[in-house]
Amino acid sequence: MERIPITKEGYEVLKKELEYLKKVERPANIKSIEEARAHGDLSENAEFAAAKDRQAYLQCRIGELMYKLGNADVIDPDSLPKDRAVFGCKVVLENIDAGESIEYQLVGPEESDIEKGRISVSSPLGKAILGKKSGEEIVLDAPGGKRYYELVEIL
Repeated sequence: MERIPITKEGYEVLKKELEYLKKVERPANIKSIEEARAHGDLSENAEFAAAKDRQAYLQCRIGELMYKLGNADVIDPDSLPKDRAVFGCKVVLENIDAGESIEYQLVGPEESDIEKGRISVSSPLGKAILGKKSGEEIVLDAPGGKRYYELVEIL
């Protein structure tokens, strides 16, 4: 069984989504199906078809969330070493070619959001950063060629 690394905050977000789907979305969808059935002929009832599609989506997402939560490996970043880049830590990288700095947090695949500066430890850049110490160079093989970064700081 594959363990899914996740921070406590990420775990709570998934848990809240699951609870919302079970307690709010699914009952609302059941009501929609009942209302659509009341309109008569189901073979030509677009509302009924849409509600059934929504029901299938909700069931699939609920199952997916239950799997992820059941296999979650909640990791507290504060309990991990700060001398090297590890899951949950924040790092400051400098793009050596462009001279630009950027801050990222290394998180699990479920929490990654590049807009919020959260990259997955299973992404190519995330994998390249893991285990590095401040001052070390990171070489990333990107589709457009090699990219060079320096791990400036581990926060």
